[in-house]
Amino acid sequence: MEHTIITGIQHFGPELTMEQISDLYERAKAARTFSYSPYSKFAVGAALMGESGRIYLGCNIENGAYSPTNCAERTALFKAVSEGEHKFVRIGLIGGYTNPENIVPNCNPCGVCLQALSEFCDPDRFLVLMYSGDGSVRIHTLRELLPYGFNFMGIGMIMGG
Repeated sequence: MEHTIITGIQHFGPELTMEQISDLYERAKAARTFSYSPYSKFAVGAALMGESGRIYLGCNIENGAYSPTNCAERTALFKAVSEGEHKFVRIGLIGGYTNPENIVPNCNPCGVCLQALSEFCDPDRFLVLMYSGDGSVRIHTLRELLPYGFNFMGIGMIMGG
C-alpha cells in the first residue's frame, strides 16, 4: 500500500524511509489478525522497532474483567523487554473493528501505553506511526503525544520542559 504522510512534526529524519513506513504497516496489520477482542470487537496491531533494528509485534488481548486487558502497544513492549531489548525508535499502529478491512483513521495509543513507552524511549526521537485504512499515516514524536510524562527518578514531570 502506498502511504500519504500526515504529520504533526516538521521533520521525521532521513532514517525513516517510505519502505520502513510500509514495512511497519504490514507488520502491524499482520499482528492485528491475532487480536483477542471478543468484547469490544476492536482489533489493534502494533509493530515496535527496537534500537537493534528488531521488530516486535503485539496485539490487544481482552479479558472479561476488563482491567486485565492489555493493549497491542504494551504487548509488543513487554515482549521486547522480556527478550532483552530496552531502547526503541518507533512503533506502528493499526486498529479497527474486527473486520480486516475496517481500519479506523489514526488509531492512537492510550495514555497508559504512552506512559509505558516513555520508560524506554527518547521522547524527542521516538516516533509513533498511526495508520489509516486509506493509506495515510500520521507521525508524531512521543513528546507530542505525552508532553508531561511521569518519571519517578525525576520526581514528576520531566518530559515537559
